[in-house]
Amino acid sequence: MASTLRDAPDDHAADKPLLAVLKGGRRDPPPVWMMRQAGRYLPEYRELRQAKGGFLDLVYDSDAAAEITLQPLKRFPRIDAAILFSDILIVPFALGQNLTFVAGEGPRLTPPLATAQLADLNPVPARLEPIYATVAKVKAKLEPGKALIGFAGSPWTVATYMVAGQGSRDQSDTRLLAYRDSGAMRALTDRIVDITVDYLSAQIDAGADAVQLFDSWAGSLAPAEFERWVIAPTRSIVEALNARRPGVPIIGFPKGAGGKLGAYARETGVDAVGLDETVDPAWAHGALPDGMPVQGNLEPLLLLAGSPHLEQAVANIRHSLHGRPHIFNLGHGIIKETPIAHVERLMASLKAAI
Repeated sequence: MASTLRDAPDDHAADKPLLAVLKGGRRDPPPVWMMRQAGRYLPEYRELRQAKGGFLDLVYDSDAAAEITLQPLKRFPRIDAAILFSDILIVPFALGQNLTFVAGEGPRLTPPLATAQLADLNPVPARLEPIYATVAKVKAKLEPGKALIGFAGSPWTVATYMVAGQGSRDQSDTRLLAYRDSGAMRALTDRIVDITVDYLSAQIDAGADAVQLFDSWAGSLAPAEFERWVIAPTRSIVEALNARRPGVPIIGFPKGAGGKLGAYARETGVDAVGLDETVDPAWAHGALPDGMPVQGNLEPLLLLAGSPHLEQAVANIRHSLHGRPHIFNLGHGIIKETPIAHVERLMASLKAAI
């Protein structure tokens, strides 16, 4: 695969294309990984899950979780980074809520904080330890040119699950709590910030080269609330991580932020911003700070469909972001029904000149 590095900031980053871009360099073609790349669309994952048990069983089996993390890189050698196989709800589990995954319905956290108090929870930080073991095992097996991405949920998104006890259509329970009792919401957010800083620091110590903050429900907030519950807590995490583990890149992914994306990029201090599929990459190129790395943002449904327009969409994204550091990715997680052949088409199209 031909690849040209421009403006690489240091030799260590230059050895890993994804890190080179996160440090402000540019590569052509861009490095690539896919959100949720380790998971249900892969037959090898489904086979292992059938043998090992449910989702949480896999997360807490560090050998299995490490194998799953590495599966997409074995199948698609073009991928430049592994992302830890885990879940954002491990944090509320460590904060003392019970976590289960109900077949066909998704995760459940009990007691939900809509009816219980934060003080009622008894934290169990040992629940995070197997995740660090997974990171270390992946790092030991990862090819030298590949990066390892750790992650956590951002405080707002984690709080929405903790309050409602499950995913929700509009996050109304948590939005109401923020309006009715901002002190309780602040206490919950602060607790999530503190454990997230510890959690990501330990992932970095175990071998993560970069980390991503997933704010899947950032788009549900009004502008002032976005500033209070998305930007401010994210900034607290970034500042603390920069102090504890300087030089480790942090990617922020505020899904649905829309016109608030520029403020997020300027005010949180993240090193790179992920774009969801609703963002015009040409607009983002003009709205975001000069030279800031951008990640994204192919529509996952387009990849699922395998439309004849797939290659053109890939080329359009690359062309729109050609003037800045760019990591190619999806606009959200890969959909479980996506055919392997469509992913192979995507990877092949990234080799083409634009």
